[in-house]
Amino acid sequence: MFSIGAFAAMGRVSVRMLRHYDALGLLRPARVDEFSGYRFYRADQLRRLNRLVALKDLGLHLDQVKSILDKELDGADLHSLLGRREAELRDQIAADQDRLARVRARLALIEAESGSPGGRVTIEPLAPVRVALVSGTAASNDHEDIGPVVQKLFGDLFAALGSTPLTGSTIATYRPIGDGELAVQVCAPVGPEFTGPGLELAELPGHPTAATYLHHGVMAEIGGAYQVLAAWIEDAGHSTDGTAREVYLSSEPESQQDWRTEVQLPIT
Repeated sequence: MFSIGAFAAMGRVSVRMLRHYDALGLLRPARVDEFSGYRFYRADQLRRLNRLVALKDLGLHLDQVKSILDKELDGADLHSLLGRREAELRDQIAADQDRLARVRARLALIEAESGSPGGRVTIEPLAPVRVALVSGTAASNDHEDIGPVVQKLFGDLFAALGSTPLTGSTIATYRPIGDGELAVQVCAPVGPEFTGPGLELAELPGHPTAATYLHHGVMAEIGGAYQVLAAWIEDAGHSTDGTAREVYLSSEPESQQDWRTEVQLPIT
């Protein structure tokens, strides 16, 4: 048997934590000297300690840890449980990172309110475009609602397109449909020979006049482009019907900081 200090060293935990686990009934010593009160552990108790620490580090409460340990799950069952918990943590980390990006983007908008925009608004006609597309609905204009919808739709679009050559940059269109929802289409310009199995073929309508702004950087910060356009449209005495297009001029670089997206708002 091993003293509590030696066992703690082998298990890579503190003596204090072993005493805490003993008090909670999570890991009892194999023997306690009746005269000195010294705790002693067996080497095979490292097996329970390893499982205890792994479950605790995955964010489970100690009462949950005790329940799992007492069931004496075999290695395969425990591996499956830990794998599911790991996936949940990865999803939570991704959600927190996305939330942080949105907060930073909103702070950037606030900081830019007193300055001048880094780019300029241009007026251009929008030409009709023959596209293959897939459609979906976003719950709101919030990037948190739009982002996952657009990502999924583009995944479906490119899976159906395969190696089909495109005739231009990919496009996303947005149209309000009531109750704050948006009708979303992601589109790939294709030639007349493309018949579009599994995809809807359509012609995005042209428009005689659109206000456009070139956004450089991550999509979480594209709200700045819309705010620049909104201020320009109001100052110029124009109006818009609420529809928008995003043309992804360069979205291939690994870093979104290098992406270029043209935001187009039809105006009257």
